[in-house]
Amino acid sequence: MITDESRCPCLSGNPYGECCGPLHAGAAAPTAERLMRSRFSAFALGLPEYLLLTWHPRTRPVTLELDPEQRWTRLDVLSTQSGGPFDSRGRVVFRAWWRTDDERGTLEETSEFVREGGRWFYVDGVVA
Repeated sequence: MITDESRCPCLSGNPYGECCGPLHAGAAAPTAERLMRSRFSAFALGLPEYLLLTWHPRTRPVTLELDPEQRWTRLDVLSTQSGGPFDSRGRVVFRAWWRTDDERGTLEETSEFVREGGRWFYVDGVVA
């Protein structure tokens, strides 16, 4: 169980209540990187509803089922391009570590984001 005082799953160094927690509760992410970090935390915490809400309607799947056996354990942001508070588009390259009882692996992705109506949305990504 995560609390506001717990270390945020995105590994920003901030407590969950000051990092991804407010975004999961409905606050708008100020940057594309913060949205990407909150989406990683949503995978780590098993929050598919949040993932769907922050996915751009043009590319959003109808449903999303997370694998309960897969645990997301680490996130490294490798680079960002644009995606600031005054931008309308952004790109974030990241590497995420996962594990199951039988396997361990990484996912490296270049993710594209857009800001519409004051909110950032994940559009799509290319896995490296």
